[in-house]
Amino acid sequence: MSAVAVPCQSSNCPNGHPPSRLECPTCNKLGIKGSFFCGQDCFKANWKTHKIIHDLATPKHPLLDDPNINKNGTFNPFGTFNFTGTIRPVYPLSPKREVPQHILDQAPDYVNDGIPTSESRRAGQPPKILTKEEQEKMRNVCKLAREVLDIAAAAVRPGITTDEIDAIVHNATIERGAYPSPLNYRNYPKSVCTSVNEVICHGIPDQRKLQEGDIINIDVTLYKDGFHGDLNETYPVGRVDDDSLRLMRTARKCLDEAIKLCKPGALIRDLGKTIEPIARQNGCSVVRTYCGHGINDLFHCTPNVPHYAKNKAIGTMRPGMTFTIEPMINLGHWDLEHWPDDWTAVTIDGKRSAQFEETLLITDTGVEVLTKGAPRKDLGLE
Repeated sequence: MSAVAVPCQSSNCPNGHPPSRLECPTCNKLGIKGSFFCGQDCFKANWKTHKIIHDLATPKHPLLDDPNINKNGTFNPFGTFNFTGTIRPVYPLSPKREVPQHILDQAPDYVNDGIPTSESRRAGQPPKILTKEEQEKMRNVCKLAREVLDIAAAAVRPGITTDEIDAIVHNATIERGAYPSPLNYRNYPKSVCTSVNEVICHGIPDQRKLQEGDIINIDVTLYKDGFHGDLNETYPVGRVDDDSLRLMRTARKCLDEAIKLCKPGALIRDLGKTIEPIARQNGCSVVRTYCGHGINDLFHCTPNVPHYAKNKAIGTMRPGMTFTIEPMINLGHWDLEHWPDDWTAVTIDGKRSAQFEETLLITDTGVEVLTKGAPRKDLGLE
């Protein structure tokens, strides 16, 4: 049976819209009927106007057309946010990791509702002075925390996701009969903080793969026998640039020189007077928003330990006190902002940040680094 000829559909057909049988192949595929032209010249001349019909008829998938959603199903949940640097969140987050019941039975008070009630009750109280028995428990949990961090650090390489690092930390913590302190602390969703490049602290592990040249801070805290042990370090991913090496070395030196000041009678506020000049001498700045903190049977408590000069911190170091020093050092400005997840702190200018942290015990004669690890040869530190 012959096809019925219809008038040429060109809006400006020079031939007077004669009966035509040249059908638009795209319209045919889309099921659009009646798209016939009197010849190739007429079809081509009308193409810019005619193809609008194709766009209108092509079904749109809101997810596939969203530039924040990747072909593998991962996505950026904050697509309209004005990010300061190049790092983007890669969701979905993996499900909350399970903790065996025998560990949950001895977990911190925030394990179910996310609220550290004990911290609120003791807010503003003088720093806790640990008994000899409590000091031994702190030594043990800090030793285990160091083991877990070293295991996580050994897995750092291009291609691994920060979520996979979270799984490594979680499993290593559970194997040691401990609870991963970050998990559900003020509703934090993961067992470790992983902060990459311009992320200063509290980065949430997700599906982003580490890339050659990145730097990553891994912040581990364990809770066991009623006490927390907290530490972190920053690591290169493969080969990094000279600025990143300078940044990491500076952050480590800031911490090490501050630790040398710690002893009975030393003032908490004096630590920043040593840290900030070192950062400035190396072309870096010191974050002011976050500080070190007391740690014992509470995750965060007095004393507050600022890392910048001319701070007004209150307190004198006394034997039996335990606290962290953890200077966050930036290549650019010291200021920061937060992602919409209310956790991830990033540099205000998108430049990189590095951090190192140890848990310390003030002794009768000086200081004991409870989370001490091996010197970092990859940073040229012996």
